[in-house]
Amino acid sequence: MKIEDLLNLTTGKMVSNPTITAINSVTVYPSKIDIGDLFISNSQEDIEKALEKGAYGIIFSDKSIEITDNEVAWIEVDNIENAGFKLIRYVLISRDASFYLFSDHELSFIKMVVTQKKNIEILPNDWRKLFEKVLNSDSKLFIGTDEKLMKMIKPDVSTLNKEASCEIITDTLFRVTFKINGYIYQEKEITPFHVDYLQRVVEFCDKYHLPYDLDRVKYTKHFVPVFIDGFLNISKPSKSDKVAIFTDNLSDIYKAREYVRYNGAWVKTIVLTPPKTKVDGVDRPNWYESIDKARDILKNAYYNYAFVYALDKSMLPTIKRDYSLF
Repeated sequence: MKIEDLLNLTTGKMVSNPTITAINSVTVYPSKIDIGDLFISNSQEDIEKALEKGAYGIIFSDKSIEITDNEVAWIEVDNIENAGFKLIRYVLISRDASFYLFSDHELSFIKMVVTQKKNIEILPNDWRKLFEKVLNSDSKLFIGTDEKLMKMIKPDVSTLNKEASCEIITDTLFRVTFKINGYIYQEKEITPFHVDYLQRVVEFCDKYHLPYDLDRVKYTKHFVPVFIDGFLNISKPSKSDKVAIFTDNLSDIYKAREYVRYNGAWVKTIVLTPPKTKVDGVDRPNWYESIDKARDILKNAYYNYAFVYALDKSMLPTIKRDYSLF
C-alpha cells in the first residue's frame, strides 16, 4: 500500500520525512515484522524492535513516542485501535467474508456441537489478537462476542435469529428432552432456558453447512450443577436434596429461580455472590468475600438449590467422580 493511501485511510499525520513510499504488510506484533512492513504500536520498546527488523512505517497515537529514524514513515493518529480497524475494513473490501456477533452462550454451544471448525474463525476479544486473525485468515466466516470490536469491523454485524425457538418435550431444571429438525434428543444435560440458544446455533450451522452433532450437548460453563452433601462432597442425586449451581452470569440465576418458582414452589433457593453484587429478584443474596466464606455458607445454610456466582466447582472438595443428574 502506498504511504499516501495509508494517510488518507487512517486520517493520520506524517511527522517524519520518509524516503520510503509504500509498505508491504502490517502487524501489531514486533516479532512478526519483515522488511518493508508497517507496525502499529504505542510502545517505544516494541517500535525500536520493529525498526531493527526492517519496519518501513510506524502508526502511533502516544505523543510521547520519540521519532528515532526519520527515514521511516511515522504516522500519528488519534487512536491506534481505530486506525487498525480502518485498515481491516479496507482489506475486507476485496473479501467475501461474513461476521457474526454471538452471545457467550451461543459461542459455547457452537464450540460444543460443531464437529469441523476449519471453516470458521472464532475471534478473540483483544483487539490486537483480533486484528492479526482477521488479516491473516483465509476464512470466510468470523464469529466474535465483543460487540464494540465486532461493530468496529462491521457496524451492521449480523446476529443469530433471536426468534428461533426449540420444541421442548419434557424438562427439569437439569435435563431436557427436545426436538430439532425432526429429531428427538432425550434427557440431554442442558437447562431448559439454554435450549433456544442451541436452536439458534443449529439454524446458523444449517445456513452455512457446518457439520454438527447434538449428541455432544451438555452443560456449558455458564451453568454447572453439582449435587453435594452437607460436607460439600459430590453426591448422587438420589442421596442428596442439595445442588450447587455454578454460573458465570446473573441472567441465568434469574431465569433458573423463575423456573424453580413456577415449577417447584417447595424448593428453597439461595444465591451466593461477591459483595455488593445485585441480582434481579433477590433482596438478600449471600455475599462472600473469600472461597472459605462461600464454603461456610454452603455448609451451614438451609437450601435445596444454591446458585453460586463467579466461582466454579473447583471450590468443592476434590471430585473423584462426576455423577449424572436425575
